[in-house]
Amino acid sequence: MKVASFFGLRPRISGLLFLIIGVIALITILVPNSDDSSTTLTTRVPPHNIYSNYGRIKEQAAIDYLDLRFFSLGVNRLKEFPLCGKERDNYVPCYNITETDRNCEFVREGERCVVRPPRDYKIPLRWPVGRDIIWTGNVKITKDQFLSSGTMTKRLMLLEENQITFHSEDGLIFDGVKDYAFQIAEMIGLGSDTEFPQAGIRTVLDIGCGFGSFGAHLVSLNVMPICIAEYEASGSQVQLALERGLPAIIGNFFSKQLPYPALSFDMVHCAQCGITWDIKADAMLLLEVDRVLKPGGYFVLTSPTSKAQGNSPETKKTSISTRVDELSKKICWSLSGQQDETFLWQKAADPNCYSSRSQASIPLCKDDDSVPYYQPLVPCISGTKTKRWIPIQNRSKASGTSLSELEIHGIKPEEFDEDIQVWRSALKNYWSLLTPLIFSDHPKRPGDEDPVPPFYMIRNAMDMNARYGNLNLAFLNQGKSVWVMNVVPVKTRNTLPIILDRGFAGVLHDWCEPFPTYPRTYDMLHANELLTHLSSERCSLMDLFLEMDRILRPEGWVVLSDKLGVIEMARTFAARVRWEARVIDIEDGSDQRLLVCQKPFLKK
Repeated sequence: MKVASFFGLRPRISGLLFLIIGVIALITILVPNSDDSSTTLTTRVPPHNIYSNYGRIKEQAAIDYLDLRFFSLGVNRLKEFPLCGKERDNYVPCYNITETDRNCEFVREGERCVVRPPRDYKIPLRWPVGRDIIWTGNVKITKDQFLSSGTMTKRLMLLEENQITFHSEDGLIFDGVKDYAFQIAEMIGLGSDTEFPQAGIRTVLDIGCGFGSFGAHLVSLNVMPICIAEYEASGSQVQLALERGLPAIIGNFFSKQLPYPALSFDMVHCAQCGITWDIKADAMLLLEVDRVLKPGGYFVLTSPTSKAQGNSPETKKTSISTRVDELSKKICWSLSGQQDETFLWQKAADPNCYSSRSQASIPLCKDDDSVPYYQPLVPCISGTKTKRWIPIQNRSKASGTSLSELEIHGIKPEEFDEDIQVWRSALKNYWSLLTPLIFSDHPKRPGDEDPVPPFYMIRNAMDMNARYGNLNLAFLNQGKSVWVMNVVPVKTRNTLPIILDRGFAGVLHDWCEPFPTYPRTYDMLHANELLTHLSSERCSLMDLFLEMDRILRPEGWVVLSDKLGVIEMARTFAARVRWEARVIDIEDGSDQRLLVCQKPFLKK
């Protein structure tokens, strides 16, 4: 069947015409302008300024050339995806109301659409005000849910017109967040919760984190919390925590392992998290906590009397302490302290403890290098044979990563240091590009209001191919109040252990699947050479861009670094999800390019 070509020309003639136009555009790019020698390709821009001093003429020529390439693909290939209906305002793939486990399926072509924000959505307040005040229209929680949430939650939150205010000094358990954290510090043997980092506690997995008040307090102590909670259709703990600018992901371990390697966290915290920690099913859930807990790390369990099976002291002790304590002896945990309804166990620091247990104890796993990406729970103790078995109390207290730690992770010091310098320089240049000036002809907000510089509006960023986490380090070193979710793709080298050992937030993820979060939860997405990696995988890059658009908040930013051919293709995807985009030549003599995009605020 013959298809009519553009302008009525035959396909061959039309293709030849576009080829000629493309060659002319390339000549415009490659041949220096005789009137402006500063734009020649032989000119080298200083490394610290290679992004901000790019040639505008060449950039525009490159854009024109790419536009011709897009036009030659045909109108149907360039068609924007339709906007999703209201039912997808808070859509989370892989999860739904009736299922607690992940069930990821490929999105059929007819279901592809761009998720819009709710009608009442507003840009979050700047940090740190936005940590304690959020817009009610930005999260899915009903007034009835709020009113039925109990006295504790109402002490934590104040519902006012179109805002929710969190009172971090009130509520949490009994006497407030600070008193609660101080109570935990006392049981550990510390003088104050401010000593958590000195005691080796730098990362905390907060199971069923409520609305993030404990995590918000940990952030003020320079401790990195990661909230993990089940998917909830409304009133979601994860959605509320992320809206406050705190690290959180959707997940549970009722049947599958968490997407973390063994020995990942210094503390695991459960305050009324809704999990029954008993010996049923071989205590698989508690064994999963043991798997992700580092040697010498702590498990904190807080559960009020009302949750116990009876109200007498003896019943309470049996239902909470005794049942877990019976198992703890079999996995080399010791009960270190108890105050009120809070119990604290410490994992053994000495691996010899496991060889001295009775024969009836839970067996040790045959540890291997397989990636723990939603694998079935295992009825054995993990991580005891790895060279990463280092008690948290023995880790270096100095800032930075020691040579011995790099050796344990199999990383060459010179390679690591070079990576640090690369991202220190790159972030400075990225920051200069995140300005509406390069999008001045495309205002993002409806109406006459121009977008404002976003320097204080980036609360969090996701590094989609984080490697060692040095972009995260660059944010810290440059004093920017931004936390980073460092994502390590499952089919790359598993560098998540060193990221977590450095006290950063991170997670394993397969980018062929949707990320376990709610829509509009990240302010900036960054990916270095991820598209090249994924182009050889089974996943669709178009689906990846739709997913990136789903998790990016309106007016959020995307920075992609990759090879020229991949960036050209990425720009077509950006156009289909309605992003404004610019291709930037970093002018270092390589074929690397940047694609800097901003997501528009699509009002209903």
